[in-house]
Amino acid sequence: MATLTALEFPTAGGADAALSTVQELSTQNLIKIHDGAIVTWPEGKKKPKTRELNDMKSAGALSGAFWGMLFGLLFFIPILGAAMGALAGAFTDVGISNEFIAKVREKVTPGTSALFLLTSDAVTDRVLEAMSKHEFELVATNLSGEQEAQLREAFEHEHEGV
Repeated sequence: MATLTALEFPTAGGADAALSTVQELSTQNLIKIHDGAIVTWPEGKKKPKTRELNDMKSAGALSGAFWGMLFGLLFFIPILGAAMGALAGAFTDVGISNEFIAKVREKVTPGTSALFLLTSDAVTDRVLEAMSKHEFELVATNLSGEQEAQLREAFEHEHEGV
């Protein structure tokens, strides 16, 4: 089972600062990182900046389409309107709940940042200990094996055309 996690930081640079800790945990085999992305929302800006962590992609990585749609759903709902409502239903079908979406939308605001990770096989106590030096709030949803397969299937077409 994989876990989609959003670590929300009270500063625009918090996610970048925590990324090195997460990468170190991965090299120590204390967590398996399948994919990730960072959202940085500088104070005074109308919308956040997003970037995929391409160097972390493994065979099980999600596509750019997944991250683009998730961030569109999280941060651009008023612009995209009803079409995004249907997308929200599709994300719910693969284990990303409306509660998860609402909480991330509420917490990631100007002046904050978030580190989104798709992980598995975490040695929880060691991960929590290493991450304790960072100030963050955790929002996570566990994906069943079936939900993870649905999620990958929904976005794998992007890789086929490359």
